[in-house]
Order: sequence, then C-alpha cells, then structure tokens
Amino acid sequence: MQFNYPLVFRTLFWLALIGSYIFAVVPQDMAPKVGSLSDKSIHFIAFAVLTLLLRFAYSITWFQTFLLLFVYAAFIEFSQFFTPNRSAELLDVVADVIGIGIGLLFYPFIQRLIMSYTKYEQH
Repeated sequence: MQFNYPLVFRTLFWLALIGSYIFAVVPQDMAPKVGSLSDKSIHFIAFAVLTLLLRFAYSITWFQTFLLLFVYAAFIEFSQFFTPNRSAELLDVVADVIGIGIGLLFYPFIQRLIMSYTKYEQH
C-alpha cells in the first residue's frame, strides 16, 4: 500500500493553520495554556511547524513559503488588534519570521529523512 505523503501533509498543514489562527484570536483569558512556554516560543515553534508542513504539502519555493507565512503572521497580528484582551506585537512577527527561517533551514534535512524512509519502505 502506497502512503500518500502530500495528502497527509496538506491535511496537517490546513489543520495547523486553522488551529493556530483560532488560538491566536481567542481572547487571552480564554486561550489555553501551553505548558511553561513563553508567547514568543509558541510563535517560533508554530511557524517552524507550519513552514515544514507547507513545504512538504505543496511544491512551492522557499521564497513563496516565506512570503505566504509572513503575510499570515502579519494577518494574525492585525486580527489580534481587534480581539478583546489581545494586542498586536511586532516582536510576535519577529518570532514568527525566526520560526519560518528555522523551518526552512531544517526542511532539506527532514526531506532527506523522509526520502530515505520511503525508499526503505518500497523495498
């Protein structure tokens, strides 16, 4: 049985994107706590994961990935400007951009791991 990686990554990407937006616009007092991680750490991790999922889900360049997720990061902050008990912060976008950069840096290594796994799986 052949595993459909693009479909899985597309599904995970859209679930992560929608979920991250919902968590981003829920009023702060209603937002779930994520352990002892700081707000900036959560932004960093979320955008690193979104970057990897987007790159694996769609055949787009690193620049397209960066641009799309940068616009999404700015859109989240714009949305938070209108959300009760939330505020738009430039440092959140900075954390998002760092996460995007780390995701883009890790992508080739993870891609090689997946390629070697799928090659192994076919034998």
